[in-house]
Amino acid sequence: MKKKDLTEKTPYNTYVVHGLTPGPIANPGLESIKAVMEPARTDYLYFVSRNDGSHQFSKTLAEHNRAVEIYQKRKGKTPEKTS
Repeated sequence: MKKKDLTEKTPYNTYVVHGLTPGPIANPGLESIKAVMEPARTDYLYFVSRNDGSHQFSKTLAEHNRAVEIYQKRKGKTPEKTS
């Protein structure tokens, strides 16, 4: 999804059309249902999109905020090192 998609008037865009959609918005597949029933055991609490189809997972809020800075605010540009 891109920001421009949020303003496009379609029957399924609940950002611009009020009320229910004409059909289901989401229909999870079997693998998604299995993942919910038996989630992976990890220490990760946060994730952020890398905008390339992958995600950056983080264990702490500080790590997550840094990933947001890198992948969302700076769009993949490497941040300057801090001492």
